[in-house]
Amino acid sequence: MINEVLFYRSDSYDPFLNQGIELYLTENVQPGQMAFYLWQNDRTVVIGRNQDSARESSYELLESEGGHLARRLSGGGAVYHEIANLNFTFAAPSADFDVHRQSMVIVRAVAKMGLHAELSGRNDITIDGYKFSGNAYYKDNDKQYQHGTLMINVDKDMMARYLKPSKKKLASKGVASVRSRVGNLIQFKPDITVDELAQNLRIAVEEEYQAPTRDLTLADFNAEELEKDHQFFADDKWRYGANIAANYVMEERYEWGEIQIRVDVKNEEIEGIQLLSDANDSSYIRDVESALHGVGFRADAIRSAIGAVPTAEGSTNVQVGQDIAALISARM
Repeated sequence: MINEVLFYRSDSYDPFLNQGIELYLTENVQPGQMAFYLWQNDRTVVIGRNQDSARESSYELLESEGGHLARRLSGGGAVYHEIANLNFTFAAPSADFDVHRQSMVIVRAVAKMGLHAELSGRNDITIDGYKFSGNAYYKDNDKQYQHGTLMINVDKDMMARYLKPSKKKLASKGVASVRSRVGNLIQFKPDITVDELAQNLRIAVEEEYQAPTRDLTLADFNAEELEKDHQFFADDKWRYGANIAANYVMEERYEWGEIQIRVDVKNEEIEGIQLLSDANDSSYIRDVESALHGVGFRADAIRSAIGAVPTAEGSTNVQVGQDIAALISARM
């Protein structure tokens, strides 16, 4: 049960510092607490943990124009942030983590401004069919977070300039471009401001959890630990990643997301493997990748290795694992 909400709104537009704050809050939230964090980034493409930076974004163009490429810990697809976005994070111990309840805080907040929002698809929140918020999730031991963007008045042309969603992904959404799928809240409420939305989000989380809210300041953070988290996200190796050499490359889109599999086979064994995906559960994709290292390049061996990766009862990861095994086996 949530007995206290820790509230922090960042005054920095540095994406790497803001990611560091998010991780710090997640690592330090205690039983009975929820951290509710609001933040804004300046001209940033944020890719999912298991995505290919070059495949998902025009990051060289972005950086040449003063922007930033960031990689997050959670799964899901690439998103564009600018100051006209407001981003949110709910962080809590797993025992009190409730995606539906947390998402309804967003719905409740925009309702206070006369807007009717709905939860849609894997991780979207929409108004009149237009996505104004996408959510992603991360779990580490007994702590979890849900975070997402809230598009208030984002420049869609700039977003389309820097993001490179695949044609298959757009087709699965029934749209021709990333511009046509998303909507700004200002389209539905022309006088909306970032501060107004932030205030309503704070009221909504208090109403939802009926728990006292404690404001945090930077003085409440351990400066050394926070700087360590900051530098982790700013590191070039983390942000850009690198693709392995591969003699087999296969890709497909499923209901749960897209995946590209790169496999380096030597002496009929998988010497190297890389799974690039926008699947929501970034940890499961990593676990499957690890489980396949050194496995014989045979359908039965691959199915067995993936089947041994733990999955929660009823989890969609069972289907994810089966699809990955079938995709690799089809190329043998």
